[in-house]
Amino acid sequence: MSSDDERDEKELDLASPEVVTKYKSAAEIVNKALQVVLAECKPKAKIVDICEKGDAFIKEQTGSMYKNAKKKIDRGVAFPTCVSVNNTVGHFSPLASDETLLEEGDMLKIDMGCHIDGFIALVAHTHVLHDGPVTGRKADVLAAANTAAEVALRLVRPGKKNHAVTEAIQKVAEAYDCKIVEGVISHQMKQNVIDGSKCFLSVSTPETRVDDAEFLENEVYAIDIVASTGDGKPKLLDEKQTTVYKKDADVNYQLKMKASRFIFSEIKENFPHMPFTARSLEEKRARLGLVECVNHGHLLPYPVLYEKPGDFVAQIKFTVLLMPNGSDRITSHSLQELQPTKTVDDPEIKGWLALAIKKKKGGGKKKKAKKAGEKGETSTEAEPMETSSNAQE
Repeated sequence: MSSDDERDEKELDLASPEVVTKYKSAAEIVNKALQVVLAECKPKAKIVDICEKGDAFIKEQTGSMYKNAKKKIDRGVAFPTCVSVNNTVGHFSPLASDETLLEEGDMLKIDMGCHIDGFIALVAHTHVLHDGPVTGRKADVLAAANTAAEVALRLVRPGKKNHAVTEAIQKVAEAYDCKIVEGVISHQMKQNVIDGSKCFLSVSTPETRVDDAEFLENEVYAIDIVASTGDGKPKLLDEKQTTVYKKDADVNYQLKMKASRFIFSEIKENFPHMPFTARSLEEKRARLGLVECVNHGHLLPYPVLYEKPGDFVAQIKFTVLLMPNGSDRITSHSLQELQPTKTVDDPEIKGWLALAIKKKKGGGKKKKAKKAGEKGETSTEAEPMETSSNAQE
């Protein structure tokens, strides 16, 4: 490796202030984009319109950054805006022709991402479309997801092991009589890598295993928690609903159809590293070409999965930087007031929630939660999720 290569490799780490700045700039944009999307979420609003506004906001905000940089810096959407309702687990980002509307009382999972120079900030937030506190089983499942996310934030830290996080997340869900959804994985992220090989499962099953790993300083993780009032074993109902894909750089199969080659060439140029929505492609050719691309492994699909009708699914996802002075959660949004039917009494869970996120400096004061939220940042402390309003920022 040449000295130039070594320098480039080193600069990809959080040890570089420039890298930290890019992560935080991407986070600031995606936090604002989430607020824009939430403002559009009203009864009778069309989901596709909301998704398009989220993506457009991110493109507009990133488009004005690094314009005069000597080297071209790629930036924009790192994960297309998805709005998944009630028993839909995630990845619902429909095509322009889709007429699905939001309804009063819907439980929405909003999932989106932004990147600057390949440094990615992801966020997902759950919101119930009604005025007043969230109650009953909707409150239970949202409290389960949020409390599990708070515990994960405290256990994804240098020196801790990935499997310990998986076990803790499941224990939290059980306290709310909910299930963590199978198949959801929280990944390490690096420049242009949204799903690094270092990861942890939300639920360990005989079919899904990941390698043992230890978290290290200067790593970045997207912590993704999805909880359900159902059995946590979602199913694919209709492959045609899948619209979000990511290019697999390791596949070299020569595509046969002209439409497939055309679409894949467009994907290579515009979405070389990040997931994208088929809505971003020329629709008629995309329908023809995407099938062959998926069948031969060029594209990895993000399927739209469902729990049973009547079940509710909540998702909390955030990006955390494992900095030398502690964990820095850079994406989030405050919750609605929750009034769950369950409370957390387990001393082990309360012990996890009591762990500090930042390393304490002598007598330093806590950030005010309100001030942190206004800046699109997060407070450094959190309390156990109980029966009153406990918005985590």
